[in-house]
Amino acid sequence: LGKHIGFYHWTRMVFLKSLAAIASPHRSLLLNRAPIASAGLNRLLSASAASKPPKRVAVTGAAGQIGYQLLFRIASGQLLGPDQPVIIHAIELEAALKNLQGVAMELDDCAFPLLHGVVQTSDLNEGFDDVDYALLVGSRPRGKGMERQELLSLNGKIFVSTGKALNKNANKNVKVLVVGNPANTNCLVASENAPDIPKENFSAMTRLDHDRAVAQIAIKTESHCTDVKKLAIWGNHSATQYPDVTHCEVKGKKAVELISDDAWIKKEFIPCVQQRGAAIIAARGLSSAASAANAAIMQTFDRKKGTGENWVSMAVASDGSYGIPEGLFFSYPVTCKNDQYKIVQGLEIDSFSAEMIEKTKAELIAEREMVKDLLPK
Repeated sequence: LGKHIGFYHWTRMVFLKSLAAIASPHRSLLLNRAPIASAGLNRLLSASAASKPPKRVAVTGAAGQIGYQLLFRIASGQLLGPDQPVIIHAIELEAALKNLQGVAMELDDCAFPLLHGVVQTSDLNEGFDDVDYALLVGSRPRGKGMERQELLSLNGKIFVSTGKALNKNANKNVKVLVVGNPANTNCLVASENAPDIPKENFSAMTRLDHDRAVAQIAIKTESHCTDVKKLAIWGNHSATQYPDVTHCEVKGKKAVELISDDAWIKKEFIPCVQQRGAAIIAARGLSSAASAANAAIMQTFDRKKGTGENWVSMAVASDGSYGIPEGLFFSYPVTCKNDQYKIVQGLEIDSFSAEMIEKTKAELIAEREMVKDLLPK
């Protein structure tokens, strides 16, 4: 009997998929609300996964370089865990929907056991409908000769509509990660235009900067990246960010003592992390898409699953800690547990660190001023 029932569901699903493909070229063969996760008899969920309702994960810029890297990792369980089914809401510009359709075909072809469905759309209201997580990757890149204020204004308008659509359609407990640059200020604009979603549910991505810094310290000390703890990125995801090793430990020992080279820290390490993105573009001719996608995965995963006593870096709405104006999205060292974060408190800030933090704070205040017309009064 079980075999007959399974065959019935399989043939019914194939029929429904065919209808969906005919009805809309902008839908994956996996239906939006389909209760069956498999694309065939080989795609049966584990008992633990089958007992959980799927989480809806939206990704903007889904057919772009970073989005393409993200979707497959989300579908495989790397974002929310190996026992959590997902439905992906892939959002793209109208002009990129054909490309997105090809990505969705590849997702079908992977036969991911945890993937319950894919929504393909250029409509933000549809894209954010009841989503639990939103990874905001899509943004306009800086063009040749474009002033930073122009970039902030253009992207700010995108994140006004994004914030409003999230506020109207998303689960009110949605967790939002802004990846598209200028990430901190884009996050500010989106959150201010989503007043019904708690500010603490928004963050901008500085995990990539954090991981870059961890890697450089591991290389310098001839250690593994997992040996490096309590590193911090302060401020903006820009060239003013401050990668701070003052409190960093390597195998339980102070990193600054192991390195014993203040000039290397200030003149090589800090500029290396600040300019790493540009160095990768110079080396490969393209931006750091894979590492950016990895950082988005890890920032979301660690927020959900927890960091223990170790720190990670996230740009979050300031509560006034360390003299940062309240509400400014500023990267802090944080600990995470159960999809919540806490800013690490009580850290001693030396004069050099204070100067670096002040510089990146000033940049973010200036950016906020540039987009003030996009913030609700």
